[in-house]
Amino acid sequence: MLKENFNELMSFMVVAQERSFTKAAARLGISQSALSHAMKSLEDRLNLRLLTRTTRSVAPTELGEKIINCLTPRIADIEHEMALLTQLSGSATGNVRLSAGEHAVKSVIWPKLLGFLNNYPDINVEVVVDNALTDIVNERFDAGVRLGERLDKDMVAVRIGPDFRMVVIGSPEYFNAHPAPLEPHDLQNHKCINMRLPTNGGVYVWEFEKDDKEIRVRVEGQLTFNHLNERLEAALAGFGLACVPEDMVQDALNKGKLISVLDDWCQTFPGYYLYYPSRRQHTVAFSLMIEAFRHKS
Repeated sequence: MLKENFNELMSFMVVAQERSFTKAAARLGISQSALSHAMKSLEDRLNLRLLTRTTRSVAPTELGEKIINCLTPRIADIEHEMALLTQLSGSATGNVRLSAGEHAVKSVIWPKLLGFLNNYPDINVEVVVDNALTDIVNERFDAGVRLGERLDKDMVAVRIGPDFRMVVIGSPEYFNAHPAPLEPHDLQNHKCINMRLPTNGGVYVWEFEKDDKEIRVRVEGQLTFNHLNERLEAALAGFGLACVPEDMVQDALNKGKLISVLDDWCQTFPGYYLYYPSRRQHTVAFSLMIEAFRHKS
């Protein structure tokens, strides 16, 4: 009975995390009907309704959330102790889930992951690329990666990347037909490639600073994208100017495929930080990742 209860409770946790019987069944490697039967059996045995089911999704009830809050730290403790025992045998194992924006993944996370994965082949890493400010606690991530901005007081932040600069770039073909802007306000006379923000659906206002003078410019153009790659491709194709991280276009700048303007106005931003709840007990796998990702200035 104890084993049966434990298995069903673990399955319940997965259903609550995935908010879907289909996704949870695939993750557990069982059929959807078997998982549904197990959840009904658990609810009948406990005489509690743990899940609210609709035609599109499934979510834990208030009592279900209480069970999740009770089980989560205990499961984390078990995983931590098992990881410690495994490491004593000479190898580190475990799973780590990260949420990060696309630029952070390309510029910081993937370069650091290359060595980390080779050093710890039994640690599995899931990286969800999401430019929105994801709630890492509710979405069951071990950590998030964002710029050095203000974080909630119960979050720990570890710097994992250097400062970087945003630059305004365009193709030589574009500048053959348009004079280069000399001041930020000149951008209002140019075709610019806008960036749609994920948080509130607005459009990014380009930010500049020089001699302690800050300027924000709303630009216009034919194209608006919510991803970096498309903005870069559009700029390379001559559709206008784009404001992008310098490290993403350094090679194209060196080869003359792109030209940067307003360099003396372009700002440097604090680098990326790995952040996570201060109250969460770390697994060995996550502790090893923190140290491997930590920025060495």
